[in-house]
Amino acid sequence: MKKMQELLHAAAKTKLLKPFAAVFETLDGIVFGPTEITAGAPHVVDNIEIKRYMSMAIIALLPSTAAAVVFFGWRVLLMILASYVAGGIVEVAFALIRKREIEEGFLVTGLIFPLVLPPTTPIWVVAVGCAIGVFFGKEVFGGTGRNIFNPALVGRLFITIAFPQIMSASWQQPFSDAITTATPLATYKTAGELTGLMDLFLGNVAGSIGEVFRIGIILGGAFLMISKVANWRIPLSYLASVALFAWIGNLIAPDVVAPPLFQLLGGGLLFGAMFMATDPVTSPVNHESKFIFGALCGVLTVIIRSFSGYTEGVMFSIIFMNALTPLIDHFVLKVKYRTAKK
Repeated sequence: MKKMQELLHAAAKTKLLKPFAAVFETLDGIVFGPTEITAGAPHVVDNIEIKRYMSMAIIALLPSTAAAVVFFGWRVLLMILASYVAGGIVEVAFALIRKREIEEGFLVTGLIFPLVLPPTTPIWVVAVGCAIGVFFGKEVFGGTGRNIFNPALVGRLFITIAFPQIMSASWQQPFSDAITTATPLATYKTAGELTGLMDLFLGNVAGSIGEVFRIGIILGGAFLMISKVANWRIPLSYLASVALFAWIGNLIAPDVVAPPLFQLLGGGLLFGAMFMATDPVTSPVNHESKFIFGALCGVLTVIIRSFSGYTEGVMFSIIFMNALTPLIDHFVLKVKYRTAKK
């Protein structure tokens, strides 16, 4: 293995391949692990660096990904491949231009993005959406760790606005090739009909490919929280806020606001709360800020679902709160650490 690593380093230093040094450095990190060591004490034991962090997130997404293939067929893998290829081209291009390593954050973005799309989404739309998400959602801000918005949500928002017919008119039913024009949230909004809670829980309904199997989402989210990759405060406050305001709204206007359990199990709420709102780059830093962030995401989700022209509010609420994250952290710190009066 050491010989292989030496060959990789030698290849990266050759004149012909030197412009692609970032690619070789990334391969080195993935295959052989981090090489940086401290010269002496103190040492940090079992520090979770970014590669392991992203690996945990991918492991957590595997149940939803596997279920998506079972529910909607092998085309799901083609969508994932298109996402990785298109977004990867943008990622590699910026790494070469900046002469940096390829950032591992894309490994999660490339998988999450297709999971929030309808199963009938054309492959070229998947490619365009992921490329736009990586470019405008991350790279224009300077790359992983500097972005304000979740890149996968930026891509999803773009294709939702650019291709509304494609993104809302054709939904494949799980375990079949049957196409429907409505998801459970859309059916409630237009006809006032509630889908059975067990069908929602088990994923026997139309929806985005990664959002329908709620058992897998809960297992993946629990794994992230137990491994401390995701902070439990955001999903807890998000889901609790949706439940509370949906309950109040349903009491006041039952024809407009769906009941709490239906809201919790409907659409992409669980997926968004577990995997997207918890993004460590675009979510708050302080514990108190995380509660505020999650609670406001929940309020916005219920409002958008109930009173706007869109049936789903998760994407818009998280994007909006991403923009407010620095402000929330600022005011929380200002309250916690007041300047002493002279």
